[in-house]
Amino acid sequence: MDRREFLKATAAGAAGLAIASCNNGKTVAQVSESGPGKMFENFPGFGALGFGCMRFPMYTGSDYARYVDQAKVDEMVDRAMAAGVNYFDSAPVYLQGKSEAATAAALSRYPRDSYYIATKLSNFRAEGNILEDGKAMYRRSLEIYGTDHIDFYLLHSLGSLEEFNKRFADCGLIDFLLKERVDGHIRKLGYSFHGEREGFDELLSLHERYHWDFVQIQMNYVDWKYSDAEYMYNELEKRGIPVVIMEPLLGGALAKLPAALSFALKEHRPESSDASWALRFAADHKGVLTVLSGMTCMEHLEDNLNTFCHFEHLTDEERLLLARTADDFHNFPLIKCTGCRYCMPCKYGIDIPGIFSFYNKSVNDGTYVSSSEQKGYERERRRYLLSYGKAVPTLSQADHCIACGKCLSACPQRIRIPAELKRIDNYIESLKQELL
Repeated sequence: MDRREFLKATAAGAAGLAIASCNNGKTVAQVSESGPGKMFENFPGFGALGFGCMRFPMYTGSDYARYVDQAKVDEMVDRAMAAGVNYFDSAPVYLQGKSEAATAAALSRYPRDSYYIATKLSNFRAEGNILEDGKAMYRRSLEIYGTDHIDFYLLHSLGSLEEFNKRFADCGLIDFLLKERVDGHIRKLGYSFHGEREGFDELLSLHERYHWDFVQIQMNYVDWKYSDAEYMYNELEKRGIPVVIMEPLLGGALAKLPAALSFALKEHRPESSDASWALRFAADHKGVLTVLSGMTCMEHLEDNLNTFCHFEHLTDEERLLLARTADDFHNFPLIKCTGCRYCMPCKYGIDIPGIFSFYNKSVNDGTYVSSSEQKGYERERRRYLLSYGKAVPTLSQADHCIACGKCLSACPQRIRIPAELKRIDNYIESLKQELL
């Protein structure tokens, strides 16, 4: 389906989607000193900022279980809807299975034709009755959202033709989904891609047979240069397949750059956040339907709305600046974890994303203890170990990894997780033994 056909097919739904002024319900100061604006659109009727529902605010209950803070979610969705955000992306596996219900609860207070639902078939267990289990998961999503159709339905996290055949083709599940699309219960059918270039080409070669309505890829200014993002985007654009962008902030890493990297961006645009640079890069490409941002608090949402409601295209000078920033970031000693939690739960109870997040934050904040020669070493050593213990419970720390390798195939970023955990454990042990 080319872009013209895509727009024609969605025109009816888009007609009911009012793109509101960005200060609707808020003071101008809460949005920007420059005043109200209109949500930037690459495709008419689609806010270029999409709400990724994988990082909703959560809290720990009295039973020690984790729950979605529905009141905060409702407040954020209200603010987003008022500003013209109308694409909400979830999945059955997000937030320990709680994301779809939380998203549905927030959206159910609005007319069905005022937003687009995007969710996924997360049938990762390729065993048992794959066809019936897949149908049940799909129907469960319809039930949760209280709707007779899903606007954007994705085959979740594909990386190769072999995986597609195992999960969807050989069992007949893709044929079922194609019929649902014909019957109007799936308005747009696509997939999210997590893999290498070879797998991308294999799946894209199926376009003539299945006519993908859209494809979701990871794209940001670092992956554009140091992964296959540029290649994947160009291949989709050549075929006129609309692109949905995930991880524009690389799991939040580009939202808060190390001070040494952020300085040049601040020097050029003092008023702009690090996140705004990354979001502008992702959205500033023809054929991008929406850019998903997983926003955890109102502060994140307001900053992102300010970017998209007063959108400015990148200049050539700014593109060069981001290319240099990508070089510096690539060479910075960070673990490229996006916090997607696809590696979880760990069979041995290790909090893999929590460990990586703590490590990356210490590097970004400059609290990483590098040598016994540094000023205040003993104080900083004790502080670092205490902070690590608070951030990651003892039984969930890196020293409990036995390198079973189960997490390797689950990681979309292809991180050598056991090796990185071992490296962090060695570092922590060297601090304990004062061996730096």
